[in-house]
Amino acid sequence: MIPIAGSAYTYSYAVLGELIAWIIGWDLILEYAFANMSVSVGFASHLVNALDWFNIHLDPKWLEPTYLPLGAQDLAGNTIFAPGMHYGFDIPAFLIVLIITVLLVRGIRESATTNNIMVLVKIGAILTFVFFGLSFIHPANYHPFAPTGMGGILAGGSIIFFTYIGFDAVSTASEECRKPQRDVPIGIICTLIVCTILYIGVAAVLTGLVPWQSVAGDGAPVVNALQRVSLTPGAHRLHWVRLAVLFGAILGMISSILVGQYGQARIWFAMSRDRMLPDKFSSIHPRFRTPAFATWVAGILVAIPAGLFDVGTLAEMSNIGTLFAFVLVSIGVIVLRFKDPTRHRGFRVPLGPIIPVLSVFFCILLMAGLPARTWIRFFVWLVIGLVVYYFYSRKRSEFYKG
Repeated sequence: MIPIAGSAYTYSYAVLGELIAWIIGWDLILEYAFANMSVSVGFASHLVNALDWFNIHLDPKWLEPTYLPLGAQDLAGNTIFAPGMHYGFDIPAFLIVLIITVLLVRGIRESATTNNIMVLVKIGAILTFVFFGLSFIHPANYHPFAPTGMGGILAGGSIIFFTYIGFDAVSTASEECRKPQRDVPIGIICTLIVCTILYIGVAAVLTGLVPWQSVAGDGAPVVNALQRVSLTPGAHRLHWVRLAVLFGAILGMISSILVGQYGQARIWFAMSRDRMLPDKFSSIHPRFRTPAFATWVAGILVAIPAGLFDVGTLAEMSNIGTLFAFVLVSIGVIVLRFKDPTRHRGFRVPLGPIIPVLSVFFCILLMAGLPARTWIRFFVWLVIGLVVYYFYSRKRSEFYKG
């Protein structure tokens, strides 16, 4: 059902109406943008680590974001940048977004093939890290198992939740699937299972290799942990494992940015097609047949902040947007079940309203673990969106009666 581009925005438009659809569309713009900014900053950190592996050292002020709330230190603990603002710009994070934007403008078929190759390489790198890292785990690092208690677990789950945005991004490509009613649910559920297993494996090995405090606020925790351990006696082979993981991680993050930027441009495209945004965003490139204008705008709006802010600040904003979008989608499932129970569905959520209600509960619980400043920024973003809707989008709508 609803096998067209637009993800949760299109679903909400069909089920909950125009205003709710606008809110979730505006929220998805925030979600995708900040998630990709976070991944871009992580990409830059891994690229710096790769250059270090080859003993190439560049001026750090052009390799770190302008704003670093925790500062930056080297492996010996020496301060590179004090906490706060500094003169510099994360050029690798900025450039990777622009390069991927060019790739997406040229067309989805070329991009999809490239993305599939990079995903396979990424999975190989993850399995390599888990396999070799198991031999160097220090059980003492697991004690205490939950050093910050349930509050820390909740906060950690809230902050890392943006990594699950890829499952939502799958649905933005519905219109380009051959059999969307079959392919989209299978794609989302299967990747959810596989990725959850991989996440658990990486987290278990990483926190066993080094104390958890050493990876807090780190944009490249896995490779930096490998670098630390490889300097200890008998662990030199991890030096080569680090290179393999770096290669896979860099390609993996490129694929993540590719999927995120693709999804974000399709949100702009779908909202424009519904006359909620200017028509230019749904215009198609005459040669490449892609929403080139929307793709370029999305790329520029992600590239510049990626050079300015650290990964933690960006991830917090993406998380609250992702969770809020999932809350509205879950409510939509309940509404549609009672509003139109006889409608044909290519995929039907099992156990009636129980799963959607649980989804709403756990999403709100994770949102409660985010800092107060993130909530304030989120509400400011929503207020701006409602102002745009009331003075612009509402009047362009096909339902507007003047």
